[in-house]
Amino acid sequence: MKLKTIIHKADEGGYWAEIPAIPGCVTQGDSFEELLKNIYEAVETCLSVDVQDYEIQKDDQLMEITV
Repeated sequence: MKLKTIIHKADEGGYWAEIPAIPGCVTQGDSFEELLKNIYEAVETCLSVDVQDYEIQKDDQLMEITV
């Protein structure tokens, strides 16, 4: 999966980024390298959902996919 990411220079130094395809998914870093690491962590966190938050019925199936 490819996600477009908008990277901004922060006024106070460093960088911050937003991933428009995932509303509310933002992160920051003091260096560009730190920002890149944080982007991956932010996307993983924003896309992770605890299945216990959903009511699974008897005939439902739970499947995990990779895109």
